[in-house]
Amino acid sequence: MLYLKIRKLSDHVPLIIEIGIGEINTDTNIWSIKKDSEEEKEFIFLLVQGIQNLDTSAIRSQMNLETLVQQLASIFEDAWSTHSKQKRIIKHSKE
Repeated sequence: MLYLKIRKLSDHVPLIIEIGIGEINTDTNIWSIKKDSEEEKEFIFLLVQGIQNLDTSAIRSQMNLETLVQQLASIFEDAWSTHSKQKRIIKHSKE
C-alpha cells in the first residue's frame, strides 16, 4: 500500500510506504566473530602475525606481487575460517 499526504504549508511531501513480507521464509546463515571475544583477539593476532611474516622485499614483478596478494588472502581466509562461527538469523533473532 502507498499512502501519500500532501501538506499545504510545507515544501516537503512525506511518503509512507508499507511493504508486506508475509510468511516468507527470511532465515539466513552468516559467519561472524563476536566482538570483544577471545576469538576476535586470536583472529586479529593471527592477521598481525601473518602480515608481519610476509616477505615484501621480493616484489619486483607482477607475478611476485600476485603471489604476495594470494598469500595475504590465505592469511585472512585461514584466520577467518579458524575463528568465525556460523549463525542462523531468523525473524525472531535479536538485532
